[in-house]
Amino acid sequence: MEELFASAVLRAWRQELEFSELIDCTSQLEAQKLGPLAIVLYQTWLTRTDSPYAYAVNFNLGVSLSNENDLAGAKAAYLRAIAIAPAFVQPRLNLGMLYERMGQVDKAILEWRWVEQNVSPATPENQTLVLMALNNLGRVLDTQKQFQDALGFLGRSLAIDPNQPDAVHHWVHLRQKQCVWPIYAPLAGIDVASMQDSTSALAMLSVTDDPAVQLAAARRYVDKKVISGVPKLANARGYQHRKLRIAYASSDFCMHPVSLLTAEMFELHDRSQFEVYGFCWSPEDGSAMRQRVIAAMDHFFRIDKMSDEAAAQLMRSHEIDILVDLQGQTSGARANMLAYHPAPIQITYLGLPATTGLPSIDYVIADRFLIPEDTAPFYWEKPLYMPDIYQVSDRKRGVGPIPSRASCGLPAEGFVFCSLNNNYKYTPEVFDVWMNILRRTPSSLLWLLSDNPWAQANLLREAQARGIDPARLFFAPRVSPENYLARYAVADLFLDTFPFNAGTTANDALWMGLPVLTYCGRSFASRMAGALLTAAKLEELITYNLQDYEEKAVALATDPQACSRLRAHLQEVHEHGVLFDTALFTRNLETRLQQLCAEL
Repeated sequence: MEELFASAVLRAWRQELEFSELIDCTSQLEAQKLGPLAIVLYQTWLTRTDSPYAYAVNFNLGVSLSNENDLAGAKAAYLRAIAIAPAFVQPRLNLGMLYERMGQVDKAILEWRWVEQNVSPATPENQTLVLMALNNLGRVLDTQKQFQDALGFLGRSLAIDPNQPDAVHHWVHLRQKQCVWPIYAPLAGIDVASMQDSTSALAMLSVTDDPAVQLAAARRYVDKKVISGVPKLANARGYQHRKLRIAYASSDFCMHPVSLLTAEMFELHDRSQFEVYGFCWSPEDGSAMRQRVIAAMDHFFRIDKMSDEAAAQLMRSHEIDILVDLQGQTSGARANMLAYHPAPIQITYLGLPATTGLPSIDYVIADRFLIPEDTAPFYWEKPLYMPDIYQVSDRKRGVGPIPSRASCGLPAEGFVFCSLNNNYKYTPEVFDVWMNILRRTPSSLLWLLSDNPWAQANLLREAQARGIDPARLFFAPRVSPENYLARYAVADLFLDTFPFNAGTTANDALWMGLPVLTYCGRSFASRMAGALLTAAKLEELITYNLQDYEEKAVALATDPQACSRLRAHLQEVHEHGVLFDTALFTRNLETRLQQLCAEL
């Protein structure tokens, strides 16, 4: 291969290398993972050759430089390709991806907008390029919380080609985020059954509490996206370390609910028995929470710039005994990294409140309320049952000054129902019941999370359509974690969502002494709040149908003494109950992990 390269470079320098020969030679070099040599050959050819194909060679050079993480060089190459051939679409698409990698999202959007505005999808080759631009716009605008525009671009993409399952599931989830009901709406060429089949495992949590359907959604993702047949890296029989090496892997080691729950557990691991590793591809958000998580690890590695295989090899090199994946199938998940089995025991926890469907995951941390034994067959993983509660808590969470009702934008009088969950958890069926509750308790109000203006407008419109004055709905903007916690002192009753219950949010409400009323179903996500209430010995707040849920809410709103009793009970739980006993949870988890390793 070296002789081929040397000969080609010499011929390129002498202006003797034809374009077709250049492409053939660089393709061979790339296939042998000799990208830097291909770059040198491209550059030599471009310097020495005056060719009408210079635009294409600059594009190829940009691709090769990008693959080698020379982002500035790749950008320059793409810009040269565009300058030579302004109608050449591919470098604009790639330049958008490059800008996104460089954190210049506004510039990425401009490149993709140029494509969707200037390229007709009428021909097959152009159609693919336009679809890529539209789908990239939908994806990036979603991350920018421009949900309405994102939904519009994806709708245009699906109008061109409805046979795009990934675009369909993204379109469905964007409707959930904006409370555009019904979630499954007619689109040309896509029936409701196809939409359901395209719905992601995460989005499915707000659609149904049927664990069989959730398993099917998870497995569809695995079948389409996750590699198989790769060698298992870990020693299946373990390593017999004196101290077990437990690793936590996540893209959420930052200001995120996963870290808000787990930080104290990381700190409390028994260092005489365990060595704690963190493998991270999280954003550097500069938060105190991120610094706290990093400080709680004995060893901490950033793996965001590593391939899945390289990251798995790094874990294997440290002889990790137990790998705890905190992602599941949520945004940022690295299922292909787990497919290499970098640890002999691999566990999923917290990230996705459902089965991951991943063959690489052995166990899911649960409790017997969360995953009853009769539903365990619908989980790809084996439940690792904790004795009290599946969810860990942070007793060190800070609480800001308790606000007044006025400072929260609430009226001075009236029973305050709240549901400060993410808006995509709101469903029309439960919203119907919430409006019935308001109708039956005339002086009450409903306090919701102001997640985005489109959801807020839609919820106000839905209330009016159900005969409820929209002025009885109030919206709380997002604030810092300590001020968010303090808000719960203002509310009177937390109304849970279904089929995707509150998780961290329910934990926070109970920690602040606010009773949580839940509707419990069959799936993991629909049993989270019930598991917390069971650990708190407040089974009276668990209902199993919407009628009982409505009746209990109305009863509590008209019985101040009952609410006071529940708050007093929660104060006792706060101080002495198992629900918030992080040290006990950590010891119980360590015992279970030691048992698993002993069984290898």
